[in-house]
Amino acid sequence: MGGPTGGRWIQEWDPENETFWKEKGERIANRNLLFSVISEHIGFSIWTLWSVMVLFMGPEYGIDPAGKFFLIAVATLVGALIRIPYTFAVARFGGRNWTIFSAVLLLLPTGAAYAVMEPGTSYTTFLLVAALTGVGGGNFASSMTNINAFFPLHRKGWALGLNAGGGNIGVPVVQLVGLAVIGTAGAAHPRIVLGIYVPLIVVAAVCAALFMDNLAPVKNDTGAAKEAVREGHTWIMAFLYIGTFGSFIGYSFAFGLVLQTQFGRTPLQAASLTFIGPLLGSLIRPVGGSLADRYGGARITLGTFAAMAAATGVVVYASLIESLTVFLVGFIALFVLSGLGNGSTYKMIPAIFKAKAYASGLIGEEADAYGRRLSGASMGLIGAIGAVGGLGINLAFRQSFQTGGTGTAAFVAFLLFYGACMAVTWAVYLRKPLARPTEVPAQRQLSYSEV
Repeated sequence: MGGPTGGRWIQEWDPENETFWKEKGERIANRNLLFSVISEHIGFSIWTLWSVMVLFMGPEYGIDPAGKFFLIAVATLVGALIRIPYTFAVARFGGRNWTIFSAVLLLLPTGAAYAVMEPGTSYTTFLLVAALTGVGGGNFASSMTNINAFFPLHRKGWALGLNAGGGNIGVPVVQLVGLAVIGTAGAAHPRIVLGIYVPLIVVAAVCAALFMDNLAPVKNDTGAAKEAVREGHTWIMAFLYIGTFGSFIGYSFAFGLVLQTQFGRTPLQAASLTFIGPLLGSLIRPVGGSLADRYGGARITLGTFAAMAAATGVVVYASLIESLTVFLVGFIALFVLSGLGNGSTYKMIPAIFKAKAYASGLIGEEADAYGRRLSGASMGLIGAIGAVGGLGINLAFRQSFQTGGTGTAAFVAFLLFYGACMAVTWAVYLRKPLARPTEVPAQRQLSYSEV
């Protein structure tokens, strides 16, 4: 993939220097952000491809609902696990180089699905091809790591929010493409969806090659990564991110299949509804971050989990009375709330490590540097574990439909989990600390209730 001496490598990069930023840094960073969003957007579309493909799989495929839920669960799992190596790939190979490679790699699951997507293909083959789409899930981790390096601290929130939101919108877009194909050509032509994405993948890779850059100063900090693994807050935030992003991606995969299985919707009817939730959840993510800036991430996160528990209660009630309208209200509310929570939980991470720095006696730039170092190292792991929550949701649906014929039992389990997330958020980040550090009385110190 080349080294720091060749290709489009930028040797000096100092976005915190206002003169450098205004003269050329901002223009270069914004250009890289734009083409990063395009590549990550398509990555999310390919990762969630099987949430659309299962809508095309009628009785002639011979796969029951439990089997379909397991297909999408496999894609979710691979996409979650692959985020960890993708996080470190940017510093190893360069942001531009890795974006090109990760985009080209999307041709593998898309081409494989094109080859096998027909009745008579074995279930094992479908499982393997669904697993391949997991590579699209890794694009988020490498893209966020790359864009984080381009922007100064005061612009990171905006840049990362735009990058994440633009990527997440890949979920409803692929579902809209599926809807358009089912509505025009019919449910017997899934290959049209795949044929649409192949040239888009090529365009994303070519654009990355032509317009993106590698940053030579970006290095992997293995010490920070090890410290983040040992830090309890990393695992607490990973647990909370399971509740927010895990819910978003898990529901995105499962929504159409639940509508078909529990409410007897046709592929066209299901496809005409599935994109709404992921679209709203993606668009509202930056709002969660903004609210967290204003009122504190922990407070917004706690409120979000309380509302998610209430919305889940609505969904359980709708399942019991078999009301599609009430079910849609509750389920789409879950998407919106999970999007809000995505923004607020991600904003908590740097604030938590900054508060920890103050609590240990660090001040000023030294405290800021510690917070940046640990939050950056922990985000890849938190993102990967959060995505595993999507696997849990799909496996819960699989078991619920297999044993009871509905998703009600799964939703009851989700309600209990959101209750646990509320308890953890309050106990760790909102309950008044028992003792306040006094080593640096002149320095205003953050308590965890302010994260």
